[in-house]
Amino acid sequence: MDSVVQTLVNGVALGGTYALLAIGLAMVYSVMGLINFAHGELLTITGYALVGALSLGIPFWPAALVGIAAAVVAAVAMERIAFRPLRGASLETLLLSSFAISVVLQVLFAELISTRAKPVQTPGIFSSNVTLLGVSIGSLQLVTIGVVIVLLVGLTVFLRRSMLGRSVRAAGIDFEMARLVGVRANSMFLLAFALSGALAGVAGLLWVGQRGSVDPSMGLAPVIAAFLATIIGGLGNLSGAALGGLLYGLLQTVLEQVLPGSLQPYRDAIVVSLVVAILLFRPNGVLSRGRAGLVREA
Repeated sequence: MDSVVQTLVNGVALGGTYALLAIGLAMVYSVMGLINFAHGELLTITGYALVGALSLGIPFWPAALVGIAAAVVAAVAMERIAFRPLRGASLETLLLSSFAISVVLQVLFAELISTRAKPVQTPGIFSSNVTLLGVSIGSLQLVTIGVVIVLLVGLTVFLRRSMLGRSVRAAGIDFEMARLVGVRANSMFLLAFALSGALAGVAGLLWVGQRGSVDPSMGLAPVIAAFLATIIGGLGNLSGAALGGLLYGLLQTVLEQVLPGSLQPYRDAIVVSLVVAILLFRPNGVLSRGRAGLVREA
């Protein structure tokens, strides 16, 4: 029983990290129709900014804020420099642009910093355990679950209740109409990217806490998982992205526990096969509501 609880907690924590990334992807898709595959590099930027701040003697938690801020700045720069000039371009052009940004950033990380992983000294809470109902659970997993819940609730309230949130929703539903009624749609697009960068920054910190190191390709695996999570939930849907991330993390964790050693190398392939099976019954995702699903759902 203890192992079952531990597995579920680990799965929810891992899925929560994927959910934060998936929500960022879904938000950008809802306002621009773009799956930004350079989103994973925001995790790497967070990690390297954290390492740099720590090397300057900054305590961990202020350094963590530096990492998140770096991700936000990088996301805004992507929108302003790479994607805004291509607005209205074909989906293929946007995808190629996002792939190009991802590759360029990975090369820059490797050439300007290092191809080797850089260790990160994390506080004790990242490696300690707590006992709940007789079950020993990692503090990092509990922190991850708590952070994900707070951010999901906060983002939902922001999009529903605030004027800025409603403007983001309007820009996502109909960009041209939003401009005609006075919404500064370009600024709303920028805000959507900034929010996605903040979510990626938090996810990056949690990912670094799990890994204990940073390397140039650190963001590749989680962004692929987040993309699959958005597919499971329905592209452009906030709730769907969160649900898809949790399901994907749970599938990975459960299969890691139940598969025999001979099948462990095929775990990710089995997970993807299960995702395909889900899509056979729900081709548009579990909670799909179309491209503007996120902003309408919120």
